[in-house]
Amino acid sequence: MSTFMPKADEIERKWYVIDAAGKPLGKVAAEAAVLLRGKQKPIFTPNVDCGDFVIIINTDKVVLTGNKLENKYYYHHSGYIGNLKSVKYGTLMKEKSDFAVMKAVKGMIPDTTLGRKQLTRCKIYKGAEHKHEAQKPEAWEM
Repeated sequence: MSTFMPKADEIERKWYVIDAAGKPLGKVAAEAAVLLRGKQKPIFTPNVDCGDFVIIINTDKVVLTGNKLENKYYYHHSGYIGNLKSVKYGTLMKEKSDFAVMKAVKGMIPDTTLGRKQLTRCKIYKGAEHKHEAQKPEAWEM
């Protein structure tokens, strides 16, 4: 019996919408990462990009459990000596909630060229409106 290897032209990509309102950040990011990689498909192969497009809406209403709003920080460094910046997740979620969701999804995708290509298919919006109605996305229930 031979192993099935999907070809690039055999892969069918669908569009899914994930409504993040009232859901934990990690659960939303994990579901998005599964859809982006295509792990829910029976033809999943780790070395082939067989994932779907994902639209995440209502990121301003996503929830962080526990005391993460006060205790968790987002760190970034400019590259210069002494320029380590830190922002509390409470502030980050108020100002740039779409960025926080993107960082969470990025952390659950492999750090390879394949993973970077998969991450380009993730579209994130703060509100309930998005500009991808022409693709007829399906709602993804978690």
